[in-house]
Amino acid sequence: MEKKKESPQPYSNFDQLLINGQWRHGKGAKVLNDFNPYDGKVLVEIPHANRDDMDEAYRGAAKVQLEWAALLPGERAAIMRRAAQIMEARREEIVTWIIQESGGTRIKANLEWNAVHGVLLEATTLPYLVEGRILPADIPGKESRMYRKPVGVVSVISPWNWPFQLTARSAAPALAVGNAVVVKPASDTPVTGGLLLAKILEEAGLPPGVLSVIVGAGSEIGDAFVTHPIPRVISFTGSTPVGRNIARLAAEGPILKRLELELGGNGPFVVLSDADLAQAVEAAVFGKFLHQGQTCMSINRFIIDDRIYDDFVERFVDRVRQLKAGDPNAPDTMIGPIINESQLNGLQQRIHDAISSGARQMLGGDAQGLVLPPHVFSQVTNEMQLAQTESFGPIAPLIRAHDEADALKIANDTDLGLAAAVFTQDAERGLLFAQQLESGMAHINDQPVNDLPYNPFGGEKNSGVGRFNGVWAIAAFTTDQWITIQHTPRHYPFDARAFTGFGAER
Repeated sequence: MEKKKESPQPYSNFDQLLINGQWRHGKGAKVLNDFNPYDGKVLVEIPHANRDDMDEAYRGAAKVQLEWAALLPGERAAIMRRAAQIMEARREEIVTWIIQESGGTRIKANLEWNAVHGVLLEATTLPYLVEGRILPADIPGKESRMYRKPVGVVSVISPWNWPFQLTARSAAPALAVGNAVVVKPASDTPVTGGLLLAKILEEAGLPPGVLSVIVGAGSEIGDAFVTHPIPRVISFTGSTPVGRNIARLAAEGPILKRLELELGGNGPFVVLSDADLAQAVEAAVFGKFLHQGQTCMSINRFIIDDRIYDDFVERFVDRVRQLKAGDPNAPDTMIGPIINESQLNGLQQRIHDAISSGARQMLGGDAQGLVLPPHVFSQVTNEMQLAQTESFGPIAPLIRAHDEADALKIANDTDLGLAAAVFTQDAERGLLFAQQLESGMAHINDQPVNDLPYNPFGGEKNSGVGRFNGVWAIAAFTTDQWITIQHTPRHYPFDARAFTGFGAER
């Protein structure tokens, strides 16, 4: 009989940071209390890092990066493969941390585990996809080459909503193609936003110093984390206002930084007149209320053709009423807690404003602790604040469109453009509609919460700059260097009367 594998010992010492290869306490004056948003218990107390800690992490990363980049592609790939295997052995431990720290339901936590596991498997292939080119040259005897090199050190600033995934989505590809990485996770999720991934990669054999995780107050290290002269690329996922500030800091610092920004969304979910309503409703409910709607690509506006509006509203409200809210650890809970009290207060103000502006509340209820039950509003117009700004919570505004043209106009009437969806039984109609959507991603007959490792993830307008995943991640975290070799002596045009165009001599 095959002996059952023993589970590994759970990770510990999450009160310490990984700084330049050493697990130690930060030197900052403050201590971060990491709360479970469902029951309010303190999971861990983490002494903050200060600027000296941050500087040590960056300088250590720069020191070891060249040696890391010089490893064979297979050596870097093997570490990523071992990390994926460690995730498999520690699945329940990881899922539990996601539930406890971010308030994600068990459904969401398993989806996030799957996403990160996929990112690490993707990272095993990326070292082999970093390619150079031989380029044509109009100069006799000249060989022209393009080499693709890692940028050096990458900064990753991750959010609290899908912290494990949105850290790994940048950190793993950046590491795989030869960079060192310094992560600053959100204060609400320091473990799942950085420290947990650091433990996994350390166990997998990542050399000391290649990855550091800094937890500290924005007022202490926030701006300096971006403006520090060592990192060359800043990867940030979060709100548009914070992203704008990071872009400004990246331009004003001592060295210009490249940016990978995934910012806010105001995702439209369009239901055309010929849609399969049963399927559309199922997708709509999942795409809105997964992780309590605290997802950048979740549905923010429902835009429904007038001919099916009433039928859709009735079906949607009936389906949402069935959702279980409460303990995120229960396997059938769909609505868990909001991340913190500040976010909850903002959502309650949105609900009050929606009612005051004339929207009709179809479903609602009072919060129990930080658990806010689903709220559904009909008779919403796109001019209302509820539709013009991202809710980031379990609030669903239902907008009536006169026809397909009006639905498209409403969908694009926003300064954000991350993810969108359209439902129709005519795939070609859906494709034509999707191509006219001003969004970085559009999904036909599916909800918009999709992030696949080899597909381009990113937004248009104020929803971001750049794309994540696959070859787009390689482009994000590498730089092109042009090198030429002059194999034969070159003739230089010192006499203007014989000049035929520099670079095109004959």
